[in-house]
Amino acid sequence: MPKTRLPRRTWIGSAIGTIATSIATSRLTWGDRISVGSASAIQPSLGFSLYGMKTLPLELAMRTCAEIGYSHIEFALNAGYPTEPAVFTSESRVKAATMLRELRLSLPCLMLHMSLTADDKAHASALDLIQSASGMGRDLVPEQPPILETVLGGTPTKWEEQKKSMADRLHDWALTAEKSKTVIAIKAHVSSAVNSPERLLWLLNEVKSPSIQIAYDYSHFELQGIDMEESMKLLLPHTRFIHVKDSVGELGKFQFVLPGSGRTDYVKYFGLLRQHSYAGPVCVEVSGQVFNKPDYNPIAAAKECYRVLSDAKKNAS
Repeated sequence: MPKTRLPRRTWIGSAIGTIATSIATSRLTWGDRISVGSASAIQPSLGFSLYGMKTLPLELAMRTCAEIGYSHIEFALNAGYPTEPAVFTSESRVKAATMLRELRLSLPCLMLHMSLTADDKAHASALDLIQSASGMGRDLVPEQPPILETVLGGTPTKWEEQKKSMADRLHDWALTAEKSKTVIAIKAHVSSAVNSPERLLWLLNEVKSPSIQIAYDYSHFELQGIDMEESMKLLLPHTRFIHVKDSVGELGKFQFVLPGSGRTDYVKYFGLLRQHSYAGPVCVEVSGQVFNKPDYNPIAAAKECYRVLSDAKKNAS
């Protein structure tokens, strides 16, 4: 198959991601905090999670993201996706790794879906998944393996009764991640037991492992009226990966939407990232509330998100 010749603007955007990866390869890993200070003048790179492209063949999804101008992508390891570990063969991994290089796309993160409140059998499966996912990451990008990110399960009202056992299980995740030489970025969710910056930080303080860091997603805090700047001030020092999406409605009756279709001020958002010296991945996550709609078009969605975020990023600087 002939190599795709990317438009100049697209190549420049991808090259920025490649430069960041090169710097990270020699000095940092995706598990380190990539800041303006440690990565020169490199700005946050824009990416798209293939969680929102489930209906597309993997090759088409990757090529689409590169041609739009994204610098990185995230593979979803969830059931039913072509990158689910049980079905993502060695041959497919080699092909995907080759495409990542040819398209100049970085792969900073792999999406998992695990729970700290599941039963013992599911907990054992989660530990196995951490090992297999980290192995997949090394297969795909051996010189710069992606980290892992996941939500944490549970419900907000049961936090007090569940937090001790959640910390114990997170400690197991940390030990497995350390043995697998990877980092797990944990994410708060508006409907989960860990739904606030304070609860995330409590877990981090309990476990105290360099293999447990944070995936920041402001949409889950915005619905609760948590201030953007305050949440960044608390969490960005521990953040290794960022998801962006938007929301409409209020807590208890809301809908996640594409960036730019809700209330988030993304010019302010990127300005605050710069203020707090964050220069790591910023990745669009299309919610299932969006991609499960019958009229959802993943390519059109990826293009619109890139337009909104790239314009906001430019205006913020």
